[in-house]
Amino acid sequence: MELTIRHSTEYRYSERVKHSTQYLRLTPRPSLRQKVLNWTMDLPEHAEKVSDGYNNILHVLTLDRPHQAINLTVHGQVEITDEDSEDADQRLSPLVFTRNTSLTKADDCLEELAHRYDGMSAERHLENLSEAILSGMPFTPGATHVGSRASDAWSLQKGVCQDHTHVFLACCRALGMPARYVSGYLYSRDSEHVASHAWAEVWHDDSWHTFDVTNQTCLPRQHLKLAVGMDYLDACPVRGVRFGGGVESLEAVAWVSETVPSQSQ
Repeated sequence: MELTIRHSTEYRYSERVKHSTQYLRLTPRPSLRQKVLNWTMDLPEHAEKVSDGYNNILHVLTLDRPHQAINLTVHGQVEITDEDSEDADQRLSPLVFTRNTSLTKADDCLEELAHRYDGMSAERHLENLSEAILSGMPFTPGATHVGSRASDAWSLQKGVCQDHTHVFLACCRALGMPARYVSGYLYSRDSEHVASHAWAEVWHDDSWHTFDVTNQTCLPRQHLKLAVGMDYLDACPVRGVRFGGGVESLEAVAWVSETVPSQSQ
């Protein structure tokens, strides 16, 4: 499947910003599962391209002049293959992803949830865990925020894809299983579906396997990966710092559609 993506992010400030630096994980890396056909970034200034500690493509955008708005747009085409597992990053041991973070640390309730299916095969255990998380924490926009911890979201019994993923990661790590956060896009024919998305990957049988709790699928046939990390803070598409600016407002919109082949004359 070939997908066309367009993602626009606009920051506005009530006062002038003296200096800002944005860390952009908005470029997909080619892999077994995805072939990047073309990708363009429209930015206010040149951004330095590097790889971060998780081998994500990272662009560092620095605006060293007064400004009251930042507009970021990326667009391109990516081919998604039928591969269900992801290739390993040879630079980083999967065991790195057994560590807890402040957003994914399991409390007693999540420890109980993690071990609820002990005795089952690893695959069935994880599938049941995914089902239990969505059942116990239905998709509810607006109930949480980007700083919500997995334990807090589970206690609320409400959340979005970020929260589902954090709870799943907390449980996997409580079981000693390497699991990582994935940010990216999801293609859906449902026009009301949010195209920006988050899901998890678990290291099992020497490869990474997808677990999308929100959509209850382990088949990443409509998922386009941007970045991975320990949690949202490592893999979020845009994160930055600034000096000045007063009150910030943010508007971000992502569109994903299936590429329509051009008709030959």
